[in-house]
Amino acid sequence: MPGLRIAMLSVHTCPLAMLGGKEAGGMNVYVRDLSREFAQQGQHVDIFTRSQDPAVPRVSHLLGRGARVFHIRAGPEHPYDKHLVYDHLPEFVDNVLEVASRDGVQYDVIHSHYWLSGVAALALRERWGVPVVHMFHTLGEMKNRVAQRPEERETDQRIAVEREIVDLADVVIAATPAEQKQLVEYYGADPSRIRVISPGVDIERFHPIPAEQARERIAVCPDLPIILFVGRIEPLKGIDSLLQAIARVLESCPDLHGRLCVPVIGGDPDRVREDEEMVRLLELRDELGIHDVVLFLGAKDQDTLPYYYSAASMVVMPSDYESFGMVALEAMACGTPVIASDVGGLAFLVKNGRTGYRVPARDPDALADRILRLLTDEGLRRRIG
Repeated sequence: MPGLRIAMLSVHTCPLAMLGGKEAGGMNVYVRDLSREFAQQGQHVDIFTRSQDPAVPRVSHLLGRGARVFHIRAGPEHPYDKHLVYDHLPEFVDNVLEVASRDGVQYDVIHSHYWLSGVAALALRERWGVPVVHMFHTLGEMKNRVAQRPEERETDQRIAVEREIVDLADVVIAATPAEQKQLVEYYGADPSRIRVISPGVDIERFHPIPAEQARERIAVCPDLPIILFVGRIEPLKGIDSLLQAIARVLESCPDLHGRLCVPVIGGDPDRVREDEEMVRLLELRDELGIHDVVLFLGAKDQDTLPYYYSAASMVVMPSDYESFGMVALEAMACGTPVIASDVGGLAFLVKNGRTGYRVPARDPDALADRILRLLTDEGLRRRIG
């Protein structure tokens, strides 16, 4: 029996992108690994994403046999404000149609990711007459409920479009029961068209590595306890809460100055002036007097992340909101305890006292307390890990 032909849409971010960049995180991992797994099972997957670099080949076969990544022209071919990408979606759709027509491909299903892809998916459904399966990954309504400043709020346009996708998609995938509840409560979704399918983790890539070997590979803080953050550099991730918590830890235990290492993986330290959040965090680090402890390392290739996770004493995810929280799953697969905000998917993933600890979001005191507990009790750290 021939496999399905799946059109996978990830408009605003490429699944092959370096993780930790401005728009590259758990969704990239999910789309990439899901597509690869579908292909290994005999399905045919074409991933369509917006071209952000004219030097990158239009078609990539890096995901292996049965999975192709198409870089589609839609607007400027460089990194671009994702909200402005909306205006170029008609061009994206037209060029996807042209590729499919040129190759003579007829798709059986469209699987779209994030609200921008949902718009394209509904337009393609009109031409192809095939069902749309959509996954939001983050919800604008939820982001607005935790926004700290006006500039962090999502646009009315995004919220309106998300409501339209909820109404019109054939199936909506929710990562957790919490997200399913949010879709029903805040978007009026029909529960019968929602399926809860939690993402998984690649345990061939993410598994425990002896700490000494891992530290040798990463060559960061070889003899110091490591408190690790991995994620995009944006206000929603609560990195400022982590910095404040580290300052409190050092106030409680001044002898830890110079004997503690807090690497932050994500962003691009070489382009600090172009990133308001990075500037804000660097200023906060200096204001708190923890510049000797906190290191901003920039984005890292995913193949190196298991070494960072395995070298770390703990991974901290102080997010204001996470629809899922892939980093937590990756860290736990490497045998590393996770301290996370008690929000969204993290409340579903992290088992309090068993695989890590959950603390209230925006509570640096509670976060510092759990960090100290794991730092000072190696037996507990090993047991939870």
